Amino acid sequence: MALTPLLALLVSGCASLSPPEGLLPLVAVPPAWAVSSGNAATSGAATALARWWTRFDDPQLTALVEQSLNANTSVRTAQASLQQARAQVDVQSAGLAPSVGASGSAQRSRANSSTGNTFQAGFDASWEPDVFGRLRSGVNASEADARAAEASLADVQVSLAAEVAVNYIELRGLQQRLAIARSNLASQQETLQIAQWRLQAGLTTSLVTEQARAAAEQTAAQIPSLEASLAQSRYSLAVLTGQAPGALDATLAASAPVPQPTAELALAIPAETLRQRPDVRVAEQRIAAALARVLQADAARYPSFSLGGSLGLRALTLGGLSGGGAVTSALLGSVSIPLLDGGAARAQVRVQSAALEQARVAYEATVLAALQDVENALVALRGDRERLTRLVAAADAANNAALLAQQRYSSGLIDFQSVLETQRTLLSTQESVATTTAAVAADHVRLYKALGGGWQPTP
Repeated sequence: MALTPLLALLVSGCASLSPPEGLLPLVAVPPAWAVSSGNAATSGAATALARWWTRFDDPQLTALVEQSLNANTSVRTAQASLQQARAQVDVQSAGLAPSVGASGSAQRSRANSSTGNTFQAGFDASWEPDVFGRLRSGVNASEADARAAEASLADVQVSLAAEVAVNYIELRGLQQRLAIARSNLASQQETLQIAQWRLQAGLTTSLVTEQARAAAEQTAAQIPSLEASLAQSRYSLAVLTGQAPGALDATLAASAPVPQPTAELALAIPAETLRQRPDVRVAEQRIAAALARVLQADAARYPSFSLGGSLGLRALTLGGLSGGGAVTSALLGSVSIPLLDGGAARAQVRVQSAALEQARVAYEATVLAALQDVENALVALRGDRERLTRLVAAADAANNAALLAQQRYSSGLIDFQSVLETQRTLLSTQESVATTTAAVAADHVRLYKALGGGWQPTP
């Protein structure tokens, strides 16, 4: 299925050439995703994905993403590449128009005992009629390269927005895990205190006290690691937004819940979705550029024509130029015909034809990779949603069990081993809930990225 038709790429004089039919490879795109998202597709999905991060309803996330799109060094580099590509279009286009230059000269000569001066001023013009479309093909190739550079900029924006969102979600998830570790540590320290009291009363042994201390220290050992990961996440977000590490420490110091998108997730049909992916657009424009270069190489095998002329004044004195002087003019027409080049011109056509085939294969690979990205994101999202539902129920049960075990241990009804087991289970399930909650949010981000969201097409 071709995503967008390519229009005529070569127009010269009264003749026009269009790309052959089936220029884009036929990639079998299924009519529906293999994994259902649970939401109906809408025709407005393409435009709704442009600023998908606002669906998380987190002002801090929105501010970070938009700041990164303005200040990130990768975006600025891609913008400079786009400016360079557009300037190259102007360079190529200038070759279609006549060129005019002005010149002037002064000469002093001596012959025997006489001395003479000669002054000249005039204009020179030249023009190469693009009879076989070689110059126009060069312009078309540059224009396709510029459109590819524009799509590459969009691809950088898509990847950057997703990277910022994933890092932000990871940071909020780490904050939740740190809070869980501290809460469990407080509970374990309380249990340790109870064990010490019972030891002093002769109701338990030192073994129980040491087991309680070991459990508390193991939980405490997780806190420095989580704090280090939190600092690294803040540093990553600062660099992604074009700032020095540590610039966001104060802004992101306070804990906040992991942002979750709204329940509605609009999915378009696969072909519509692929149109949103900048990398697919880049691959498509690479084909257009490669085709133009094939036509350019083919046109180089035919004669080239050139028209030139000059108009000037010649006088023996500088003042004589303003008085009219001697008017000189010339007109030149030339033709260049390649006769014997050892087959270099035909070989160049084969070179560019091979490059066109490479671009077609790269396009096919890009489309297939895009389909895989969406399917993978949908599978991960569905799996993590189901896992989170089970883990929330498990965490609730583990919390009840830990409370009951601690109460019964305080009353001397159960041994300390049961308390340890319930506390370990509670910490593990709460950690899993926090990790999976962040994973579900990150799965949404990866799905939005796979769908090509995160950029706005230029009008």
